[in-house]
Amino acid sequence: MKSRASIKSHPIHTMLIPFPFAFLTGGWVFGVAGALLKNRDLTTVWRHLVPAGVAAGLVAAVPGIIDYAESVPPDSSAKSRAARHGMLNSTAMLLFAAGWMISRRSRRNPTLPLAVQGMGATVLSIGSWLGGTLVVRNQIGVDHRYANKGKWAEDTREHAGGYALLAAARGLGVNQMKLVHAGGERIAVGRTEDGYAAFDDRCTHRGGPLSDGVLICGTVQCPWHGSQFDVTTGEVKCGPAEKPITAYAVGGEERRPTSGGVLRRHAPSRR
Repeated sequence: MKSRASIKSHPIHTMLIPFPFAFLTGGWVFGVAGALLKNRDLTTVWRHLVPAGVAAGLVAAVPGIIDYAESVPPDSSAKSRAARHGMLNSTAMLLFAAGWMISRRSRRNPTLPLAVQGMGATVLSIGSWLGGTLVVRNQIGVDHRYANKGKWAEDTREHAGGYALLAAARGLGVNQMKLVHAGGERIAVGRTEDGYAAFDDRCTHRGGPLSDGVLICGTVQCPWHGSQFDVTTGEVKCGPAEKPITAYAVGGEERRPTSGGVLRRHAPSRR
């Protein structure tokens, strides 16, 4: 799922997060070493690295917030995971900042500030683990599209009428897809060997973005867990998903869904 906060498809959040993690955890290690060895130089490094890490964390949070709002699919397992990731990292920043402020008031006894920042390092590590899961498992910010699939593309339409979806799908090659924001919904449009198709972007299993998956022979496969759906009828062809997706008429088509599928011919309402 392409990052909205990116430079030439490279996510900015991913570029920046090594700095606060290295500064904060590294500074804490220097602080512990300085306290154990009674070394003022190590302690000085600790007192400078921690505020630098907090500042770097605030900078890295900006593209992260943009990606949370614009790139992570709504109503999905990734959305809740991203929310926990952000809350844990924010908590870690507060703990490190609190420890730094305590250390400035009590320079002779670093035990309490180091303990507070130790908790911050633990929380930050858990948050980073969730962030890694978002990239590796949910593929947020990962461009994995194969050669003939086409570049990631999005479109916006005022409504989800059949002709609006047809206009959005123009220019797609066979087995290529595009994400369309229409009528308050996320709709994937694609082109099969038999023509154009439009269907809900959200996989009914864990909310994965179908527009970021694979379209072959009229079947779309979710990139997260491999659920497969018929793009014409919306019916499930392979689990773990159990519920069908909604298929939409494109142009002036009069398609009828088969067993389990749902067909919408007019602009959908928000769920």
